Amino acid sequence: MEFPHVPFLILLIFNPFLLPSVSGLSAEGLSLLKFRDSISQDPEGSMTNWNSSSQDPCSWNGLTCEDGEVVSLSIPKKSLFGPLHPSLGSLRSLRHINLRNNKLFGPLPHEIFSPRGLQSLVLFGNNFTGSIPWEIGALAFLQVLDLSQNSFSGSLPNSFTNLTRLRTLYLSHNSFSGSLPIGFGSSLLSVEELNLSFNKFNGSIPGDIGNLSSLHGTADFSHNLFSGLIPESFGRLPEKVYIDLSYNNLTGPIPQSGALENRGPTAFIGNPGLCGPPLKNSCFFGLPSTDPFLPKDNYTTPPSINYRGTISRRRGLTRREIAAIVVSDVVGICMIALVFFFCYCRAMGLKMKQGSLPSEKVSKVKKECMCFRRDESETVSENVEHLDLVPLDARVSFSLDELLKASAFVLGKSGIGIVYKVVLDDGLTFAVRRLGEGGLQRFSEFKNEVEAIGKVKHPNIVALRAYYWSVEEKLLVYDYIPNGKLSAAIHGRGSMASQPLTWEMRLKIIRGIAKGLTFLHEFSPKKYVHGDLKPGNILLGQNIEPYISDFGLGRLANIAGSFPLLQSNRITADKHHKELSDISASPLMSSSSCYQAPEALKILKPSQKWDVYSYGVILLELISGRSPVVLLETSEMDLVQWVQFCIEDKKPLSDVLDPFLAHEPDRDDEIVVVLKIALACVQTNPERRPSMRMIMDALNKISNTS
Repeated sequence: MEFPHVPFLILLIFNPFLLPSVSGLSAEGLSLLKFRDSISQDPEGSMTNWNSSSQDPCSWNGLTCEDGEVVSLSIPKKSLFGPLHPSLGSLRSLRHINLRNNKLFGPLPHEIFSPRGLQSLVLFGNNFTGSIPWEIGALAFLQVLDLSQNSFSGSLPNSFTNLTRLRTLYLSHNSFSGSLPIGFGSSLLSVEELNLSFNKFNGSIPGDIGNLSSLHGTADFSHNLFSGLIPESFGRLPEKVYIDLSYNNLTGPIPQSGALENRGPTAFIGNPGLCGPPLKNSCFFGLPSTDPFLPKDNYTTPPSINYRGTISRRRGLTRREIAAIVVSDVVGICMIALVFFFCYCRAMGLKMKQGSLPSEKVSKVKKECMCFRRDESETVSENVEHLDLVPLDARVSFSLDELLKASAFVLGKSGIGIVYKVVLDDGLTFAVRRLGEGGLQRFSEFKNEVEAIGKVKHPNIVALRAYYWSVEEKLLVYDYIPNGKLSAAIHGRGSMASQPLTWEMRLKIIRGIAKGLTFLHEFSPKKYVHGDLKPGNILLGQNIEPYISDFGLGRLANIAGSFPLLQSNRITADKHHKELSDISASPLMSSSSCYQAPEALKILKPSQKWDVYSYGVILLELISGRSPVVLLETSEMDLVQWVQFCIEDKKPLSDVLDPFLAHEPDRDDEIVVVLKIALACVQTNPERRPSMRMIMDALNKISNTS
């Protein structure tokens, strides 16, 4: 009897792969189980339902399928412990892998790059080691690569430049080394987010880096070993990009163009070989001069520039040069020793006669003999280095490091420092004023003053949210007010250029300023005086509500050792006024001095009546739309004089009004009331000016609900 089917049965017995799987799992399911089995710890049971009894892996936790094939593996923050099994590479349709914030370790298997359609690989916050396999270059569709906060090492493979669709590249906090691949900037044209910080990348930054025109936010190259010059091409990057080059070995002048222009020094600190703005050390033939405030660690000798304009390493010193240096050092030490000896002898001679000297003379001589001792006023015990921001408000939950890493744009510059718009990663926006390094270390006084200002809270006053103090840097963090300065809005500049101010808007601004000033004068903890009120430091919010800014700033600048613009303007105006008084009876015409009360040139201490006068000038500017200095035929006069001239000459109201207000004739009565208030505020005699409380009462009587 023949058994024609025996050979086939035997074949089935000895080829189990031809039998239907007992578990019913597909090949993808079996590969996923191998990955699960390699994980020795899964404390949260994230893969509990991954088992062979299930016929459909698409129902397992962390998996997403399309048309029955796995396209996404996402198991973040589950404390998974184990290696990344190569079997994941057999998931041919896999497009997304997210295993961030686990405890995975070991090298990255090259098989993981087998799925050619992989679009995102997020392994942030694990313990992976080794280098990136060259096979990564085969991922033509990869858009997101986040390998930050691991222990990867080695250089990036040259195949990295094949990732032409890459949009997000995060490699920070690893131990990557070597130069960036040739063509890095020319190939990765789609990159929008770039963070290479806290690695050991070295060599020059590629000159084609300026081709990354899609960048936004922060392009972070900080805390590496990059050397050489900063590429000029950085200037071609979008101005909204904040470039962080801090703490490298970069040398030479900082290019002053495009994205590098108007940047603060925090983007460049930690590079002793850099020079030029915004750093304090100037360039000398393209090399930095000495700057005592920059860190000296990791200093490398900057390159020299030869006659052909190329860069070469500086040669070593000759024996003759070394001998000259030694001799000069010895002579210098001898001179210092002689000075010390002279001071010592003089002090000892005076000590013998101390009984016959008045105590104040002995004290004076002792101070004279402390030739190399710093004055005690400069070494106060409060000279403390703050390592973080000091918050004055609950909104401030970010650190100094987060603030310095944020995108920053210059809003303006003045004699009291630079003001930046700073946008944090979470979207919060602040205005940060740098008071500069200063020279007086009066920290306790500064602290008391800034904390008192921080307690002033009012809907029409810009809030001070935090501050930072160190020997070389003082920062003030304010709310950011989006619609710019009142001066720009009145004269049709900036963001308000296409939106002329209606009378309703102007009256809203007039009332808001009055409310803020009344609060400062009457209800603030110290009954503050602003002292420098003008449209340039009145900001407009989202709904054209006014915010008084910069009150108390002159005092803080004085304490910090800066030179307040208010005082310097006053001194300059006083000097020029004296010089011109012999030539002409007309006062000095300058826009800033037009807002100052007449007595400000004689009395140094500001008073509330100063603010009232300044407020009156602002009202006249809002009513007339004219600049604070008015050109009348061939002569100049300030706005107050011009309005008084129009009244005396019996000009019609239309001649005084801003032309934009001519379309609102039904508001003439209200405008006249405000004009009368303004004229009362600008009385020459300060005693005849009303208080802000009285002004507020008068404004409240105007029949307008805006």
